[in-house]
Amino acid sequence: MQGNSSLIESLASLSERDRAKVLAELTEAQADELLWDWKAWARPNQLAPAGNWLTWLVLAGRGFGKTRCGSEWVRQIVCGSTPLSGGSHSRIALVAETAADARDVLVEGVSGILAVHPRDFRPLYEPSKRRLTWPNGASASLFNATEPDQLRGPQHDAAISDELAKWRYAKETWDQLQFGLRLGDNPRQMIMTTPRPIPVLKEIIAAPDTVVTRGSTIDNRSNLAASFVKTITDKYAGTRLGRQELSAEILDDVPDALWTRAALDRDRKREKEVPVLKRIVVAIDPAAKQNETPDDGAATGIVVAGIGEDDRGYVLDDATCRESPNGWARRAVACFDRYDADCIVGETNNGGEMVEATVRAVRPTAPFKEVSASKGKWTRAEPIAALYEQGRISHVGTFANLEDEMVNFGPNGLVGAASPDRVDALVWALTELFPAMTKKQGREKVVHENASRYNVHSAGYQARR
Repeated sequence: MQGNSSLIESLASLSERDRAKVLAELTEAQADELLWDWKAWARPNQLAPAGNWLTWLVLAGRGFGKTRCGSEWVRQIVCGSTPLSGGSHSRIALVAETAADARDVLVEGVSGILAVHPRDFRPLYEPSKRRLTWPNGASASLFNATEPDQLRGPQHDAAISDELAKWRYAKETWDQLQFGLRLGDNPRQMIMTTPRPIPVLKEIIAAPDTVVTRGSTIDNRSNLAASFVKTITDKYAGTRLGRQELSAEILDDVPDALWTRAALDRDRKREKEVPVLKRIVVAIDPAAKQNETPDDGAATGIVVAGIGEDDRGYVLDDATCRESPNGWARRAVACFDRYDADCIVGETNNGGEMVEATVRAVRPTAPFKEVSASKGKWTRAEPIAALYEQGRISHVGTFANLEDEMVNFGPNGLVGAASPDRVDALVWALTELFPAMTKKQGREKVVHENASRYNVHSAGYQARR
């Protein structure tokens, strides 16, 4: 469309009534071109900044439009004025928290790369190759932050990093990405993330070649369901969780919390640094009630932990979910199989015998140990926090949601009045692995144990010892 930029500027300055009149007079071709013109629809803080920057960091709350922002930036730098003409960059790395996120959010999502391209410009997506290829020959490869070594070797002239603050191996993945960002005359990268006060994010913000764009969920309220905006505002406005997840503030730890991020970072390990594990358990803290919606606060905590030959504890996974009883039981059994665990530990105050029955409906022979809380959450957690203070527990990678709960867990419970589902499961797992420590400080009474099945399965555990 000739004069399209001036039309966009004039539309932005018109009243809603006059804007509707102008749009109604557009030809079909003009309307179609305007539909795909991101500058016509984007808010100013969704457009790439001017200047000579290496990293553009979009630090914004949930629902801000970060994914759309990133997808449109990729289209801007890859595509020329025609489908076969080149853009400013041609070898892109697309990095997400998991492989599923890279596919489902960055590529195939409603605001993903495929969705923002007009048909003639749209790249070919080959899932088996983890690759997008544009008509002009540019390409993008998909990577995930659970396997940092995927990025060892490939070279790029641009990159997208989605939800970096949630990456399991954030520092390692980021470093590998930087080594490969070496093609062309002007390599650039964009990060879209809701903030967490992790060291690598603080380093990126402080770098002189980083430009930071900040935004909140409410910035995008015109594109969000009114019921969603009302619900999150009523429930989270003014809370610590709301300040982080909606307003994108980087918050320090709660002063009287049992855990600190500094201590977690101090003892963090990579998978290759974990010794042979003598024993592994999967702990379940069932939701107090069945979920009514996917966003319901009732979550079932599922945490996997082990104890090594060095007599140190290792947190291996956080599989906490908001699913039906059958759903969380299947997830727990999947963790049991994946990690070759020795036992499933289930908290029964909320679910009673239902927890064991639900697990056995999925796996009748699963070794199951039933535990019951006779003391408050804080009291139960104190001896476990002491193990962390002594440097005896390491997280294998980063578990963003679990660690958010830990550093916000104070004497009155989790800040914000939510249930510490993940922390509860963590405490049960480590209590089971360190009985001497926890008995000494008031360990919970074990009310039931299926000894025969447990001992049979534990042959593998005895062999590892």
